[in-house]
Parts: sequence; structure tokens; C-alpha cells
Amino acid sequence: MPRRYLAQRLLVAIPSLLIASLIVFTLPRLIPGDVVVLMLEEKAYARDLEELRAKLGLDRPLHVQYLEWVGRVGRGDLGESLWTRRPVVEELARRLPVTLELGALATAFAILVALPVGVLSAARQDTASDYAARSAAVLGLSVPGFWLATLAIVLPAIWWGWRPVSGFVEFTRDPLAHVGQLVLPALILGIASAAALMRLTRGMLLEALRQDYVRTAWSKGLRETVIVLKHGLKNALIPVVTVLGIQVAQIIGGTVVIESIFGLPGMGRFLFDAITHRDYPVIQGINLVVASVIVLVNLTVDGLYAALDPRVRY
Repeated sequence: MPRRYLAQRLLVAIPSLLIASLIVFTLPRLIPGDVVVLMLEEKAYARDLEELRAKLGLDRPLHVQYLEWVGRVGRGDLGESLWTRRPVVEELARRLPVTLELGALATAFAILVALPVGVLSAARQDTASDYAARSAAVLGLSVPGFWLATLAIVLPAIWWGWRPVSGFVEFTRDPLAHVGQLVLPALILGIASAAALMRLTRGMLLEALRQDYVRTAWSKGLRETVIVLKHGLKNALIPVVTVLGIQVAQIIGGTVVIESIFGLPGMGRFLFDAITHRDYPVIQGINLVVASVIVLVNLTVDGLYAALDPRVRY
């Protein structure tokens, strides 16, 4: 039954990817500005513009360009950058690991902070620790990440003469420095997600602890940790897992700003540069990869549903 359940979810994901491919192909072309004019620095004649547009394949109807692009994507070819003429797959292969590391660290930080604090806040409802945790969660949701990132760079430099490491350190050259340069951006990127997950964990756990089966567990004299973690938390996690899938998508989207501020050579910064230069193949490739990652995360969330509650399989 679990295999059948996962197979059904996988079949649902295929139309989602097709719709996403249509969106990521169409939206970049709605950005104001003409890439051909940008490439010729607005100094060319009309005939030069037409020749370059034909050379790049931008003179054909959009539906023809889309079908050709989807066909190449099916073969693992995301096209070439209009500016560098380098394959998009090669460009992404160098930048995708940086973004995945940053997103994974931010997600891990959000989970490691949200679950313990949410459980403690629910178990000690209306105490000083509960009020402090809820206030911190509201603050984390209210403060923009880009503002925190800017302060994290500017204030330490003014007060203590310290600033984050400039330049990117490869993992193979210095593993500790490589991870260290990602910790601060990941913390800032994961703050809002941690706050949202903490509030939801607290609310769902409080609701679970009020159920009859939990009262029965209390009457049996079970320990508080067993009741809260085994009987309460497991049944409260399904909504939390759902929101976690959404937060992963937001974290990936937030890498665009964070990578630009901290100078990390990931996909987010690459996407920002591609949008500035109207580099359609790069924009399409990055967004398609991001959409695929999000679909994969949602499939993982569906699998966790079945693991947490066997009734979901049916």
C-alpha cells in the first residue's frame, strides 16, 4: 500500500512539473526590456537586431520555442546562456550545491529551534518561558531577512572591525571555513521559518494534549516526557510537516537576496544576474530546477504523512 500511495503522488507531480515548465518559460518574456537590444547596447540598426534575434532563435513563435525547449529538457539539456554561450547545466552544476547547502542549513536550523521551543512552550503554557518564546516568534516573523543580513554585516564591522569572510571558500580547500561562511546566512535565512514552525508546533501540540487519549495517559501515571513526546507530538506533527514543505520553498526563494548580500555564488545570485540581463535560458533553467526541488520536497512530505499516520495511505 505505501508503494501504491507514493506512485499515485508521483503521477500527480508530473502535471505539476508540466504546468511549472509553461510558467517558467512564459514569465521571463514578460519582463520589460529586450535582451537583443541589451546585447547590442542599443547602438545597432534594425537589421542587426533582426539578425541577432534570428541567430538566438527568438524570432520564432513562442509555442514553437516552448516545445523545442521542453524537448531539450527531456534530454537533460537546459540550453545555453544568451550572453556567455555556456550550457546552463554546467553553470547550475557549479552553483546548485551552494544553494542546496545554504537551504539545508537554514532548514535544519529552523527545525532544531522550532520543535524544542514549540514543545517547551506548549508543555509550559502561559509561563514566562512560553511568553518569551511567543514574543521571539512574533519578532522573527516581523523582521525582514534582508534587513537582518545587512545589520549582520554592517554593525559588527563598525563596532568590532569584523566582517564575514570575503570570497568563497571551496569545501575541498578548507571544509571548516566553507561551512563557517554559510552559518550566518543560514541562520538569518531560517529565522522566519523557525518562528512559523514554532508557533504551529505549539498550537497543534496544545490541541493534541487536550484530547481524551492524552487524559487517559495522564490517569495511568505515565511520565510527562512520554505523554508529550510520544502521545502528543507525533499526532501534532502532520500540520507541522505540511508547513515545513512550504517553508522549504520560501527558504529556497529567500536565497536570491541572502546570496546577493553575502556574495555567495549560488543559484539565487545567478538568477538575479540573469534577470538583470534578460538571459531567458538561465532564468528558465533555474526556475525549473527550483520547481523540481519543491515538487520533490512535497513528495517527501506526502511520504512523511504516510509514515506518521498510516490512515493517510488509504
